[in-house]
Amino acid sequence: MKLTVFGATGGTGVEVVRQALDQGHQVTAVVRDPARLDVPSHERLEVVTANVFEPAEILPAVSGSEAVISALGPRDRGPTTICRVGTSSIMSAMDTAGVRRLVVVSNSGMHTDCDGVFVRRIVKPILIRVLREGYEDMGIMEDRVLASGLAWTVVRPPMLTNKPYTGRITSSVGETVRGRVTMSRANLADYLLRAAGDDTVIGTAPFVANG
Repeated sequence: MKLTVFGATGGTGVEVVRQALDQGHQVTAVVRDPARLDVPSHERLEVVTANVFEPAEILPAVSGSEAVISALGPRDRGPTTICRVGTSSIMSAMDTAGVRRLVVVSNSGMHTDCDGVFVRRIVKPILIRVLREGYEDMGIMEDRVLASGLAWTVVRPPMLTNKPYTGRITSSVGETVRGRVTMSRANLADYLLRAAGDDTVIGTAPFVANG
């Protein structure tokens, strides 16, 4: 599969690039600073330097792709628009290029209507206060993706870790994964790649976690 990956220098994005290459995919990684992409050069890897906020700049990277994976996310807890503006730009470029399949990373923390009473009333309010800027950004992003008309999948993981890949992943649509509060970035990358080629998850927003 020919894939375009945004957020490729982040913790999840770099795992997506590495695993995609290991699986034999052709990958275009869109970055602002190529020096930050911790992946060796590869015959099936093209690195494109572009500003994700500019649809015209990223259009060549999107054109011809079979699926686009966005692992964009804030790097701190301050005000941010990276997800909403970056993803809107990606979708604009996809529309121009005629590319339909989009998989984006969001989060499970901001969704309180899918949890048990303790998590909904005690845990989530604390998370939302601490991470409100990033959650607001991702919430607006989700709304825009759902209204896009693209063949989208919004993936909602819990707190991400740098623990090793295990391949043990559980998912749920309509409610969070009970009793699972973390997910390794390596496992998330695996799920994102599988979702990109799975038509059954188009138009869904699965909650995912380590199995």
